[in-house]
Amino acid sequence: MRIAFVGKGGSGKTTSAAVFSRYLAELGRPVVAIDADINQHLGAALGDDGPPPRALGADLVWLKDHLRGTNPRIPSADVMIKTTPPGPGSRLLDLATDGELLQRYSAVAGGVRYLVTGEFDEADVGVSCYHSKTGAVELYLNHLVDGPGEYVVVDMTAGADAFASGLFTRFDLTVLVSEPTKRGIGVYRQYAEHAAGHGVALRVVGNKVADADDVAYLREHAGEALLGWFGQSAWVRAAERGEPAPIAALEPANLAVLDTMLSTLDDQRRDWAAYHRGTVEFHLRNAAAWANRAVGADLAAQVDPEFVPGPAAVRAASV
Repeated sequence: MRIAFVGKGGSGKTTSAAVFSRYLAELGRPVVAIDADINQHLGAALGDDGPPPRALGADLVWLKDHLRGTNPRIPSADVMIKTTPPGPGSRLLDLATDGELLQRYSAVAGGVRYLVTGEFDEADVGVSCYHSKTGAVELYLNHLVDGPGEYVVVDMTAGADAFASGLFTRFDLTVLVSEPTKRGIGVYRQYAEHAAGHGVALRVVGNKVADADDVAYLREHAGEALLGWFGQSAWVRAAERGEPAPIAALEPANLAVLDTMLSTLDDQRRDWAAYHRGTVEFHLRNAAAWANRAVGADLAAQVDPEFVPGPAAVRAASV
């Protein structure tokens, strides 16, 4: 099951993603967290004071070669783009912590294994957009076969920036973290408008809620999409000072929001065929818009019309 945390900058989405990841880990659930924000703070929010792990977005040739496997429709990493779908022979991934990809790219903090997209470096300034790096996350998720009881938590880019690629459709649940303000709700409305028609399960969690007026404001403007709200938290403040406590010590009202979030996520059901149709749709869009010209090939040929990822494809590949 996959959950994305989105919202305006400063809304608390990174903290929410980190707390939810730790919550899952302390429940004993398999979880991988991914920092897909240009401001790479998820590791620190999980309690990692050391250097970040190797970035997915900084090592694309290895990543593409690893994922394409023996897929005959993808002869080399040079013709593989962020939306390239898996097919027969592609390497379908799981959340096993001894997997080659996770060993190469991940670190552990706060009991959570996590990956990072990567920051801009000097060579990127004035030349590249950040989506060249978040494309690595899209590729990873398109090749990941996660099942019930396994969790991927993604801290996304701020605002509506996620809509520059198909990454926003790769989740079973998207949680927009909103302060009880006009700007916070404005980002929710914008996100909902852009996501309409793409099968995105979008919910709102309020943050920095101080009183009943804040709750009433969120209820008025988010309506049935409102899952709950986080109040002021001494637990979070201590964690931000580098003094994390067990999740069980979180304030009961805030812990109840995590419970609601998990039950809502677990209620989602992924249709692998529909999920893959979305993958192919965005791949064909990218191919026609820019990628065919960029690589000098018709990338529609990378699509195997009979292939559907998921547990059945994994079983077939192992026979």
